Amino acid sequence: MRAARVHTHLYGRVPLFYRTAGHAEGWHDAAMYPIHRILVAIKDPRARSHAALDKTALLARALGAEVCLFHAIADPIYIDAAGTMAQVYPDFEQGHCDWYRQRLESLARRLRRRGIKTSTAVTWDFPVCESIIRQAAHIEADLIVAECHPTAHHAPWLVRFTDWELLRLSPVPVLLVKSRRGYHRPRILAALDPTHASAKPADLDEEVLRYAGTVTDALHGTLHAVHAYEPTVDCAADSPRRRVPGRVTLVNAAWRARSVLQEALRSNDIPEGRRHLVPLHPAQAIEEVAREIDSGIVVMGAMSRSGLSRLLIGNTAERVLDQLRCDVLVVKPRNFRNLIARQRRGVQMIALPA
Repeated sequence: MRAARVHTHLYGRVPLFYRTAGHAEGWHDAAMYPIHRILVAIKDPRARSHAALDKTALLARALGAEVCLFHAIADPIYIDAAGTMAQVYPDFEQGHCDWYRQRLESLARRLRRRGIKTSTAVTWDFPVCESIIRQAAHIEADLIVAECHPTAHHAPWLVRFTDWELLRLSPVPVLLVKSRRGYHRPRILAALDPTHASAKPADLDEEVLRYAGTVTDALHGTLHAVHAYEPTVDCAADSPRRRVPGRVTLVNAAWRARSVLQEALRSNDIPEGRRHLVPLHPAQAIEEVAREIDSGIVVMGAMSRSGLSRLLIGNTAERVLDQLRCDVLVVKPRNFRNLIARQRRGVQMIALPA
């Protein structure tokens, strides 16, 4: 093992990035998480390309998993005062579902030719995110794969895009596909919070590492881990004549952060050179490290917040989603409750004014 070294962006004389050398190519020892069924949410079955489908095929073949291609029809039906549309609705619903199912079957044949057991499902249900979660529960999926909404999410806690709601509500891990770049021995970045900030449960990091390890092994990738910490400086002691205390405070914070990260990774064989300590806000740190290592997937934990606390605190997963260019795999704590009703809502019918 080489002596420790530091890669720096300077903040005074304190490194913004702390690294220790190490070049072992070993794998982690943490228990893997079995993924037997993958639900792929197809936003537009008519699209010519489906990055989510191509990436799911790689994962499914490596994991020996089954795949379900799913499309939710959430368009409302408008009826007149006489209920004309309601009278012909059953035939209309069946024909519409059959049309989408044929297109899903066309996509499914591509996976079946590669030896992947694939089924299809179409439901008329709303809103889309709840329909996806319901279908995932119905087939007992271990992973949901969805293409990320292409529009930037300004004030995401106020605007309910399907991908945000999946992050917030799904008890099943969600892989949001943002990049069309394929997985070729990708670098997987596990974003950890061993200090359990914002009241996150202690087992969330374990879930992140287990899923990150499973995906890394399946794709023959390389696993990295990042921990962000926000050191404080003793400004009162940091006078113009005596500047050492402030620097010592920062260095002590770095060592404390390194200690908790080592404890979190005690059962993992992630080399020191792939353990990233960054004294920045987690959203900034994750984005910078992901860009630095050219990550293919960032794996992170998320808590669902609501009300004023969510408006003020936000959510790291949501804050980094727009910044990251790579795919994002978001997992929840083991005891996360599924609040979505299993019963489908069916078609949303809206009466037109007379």
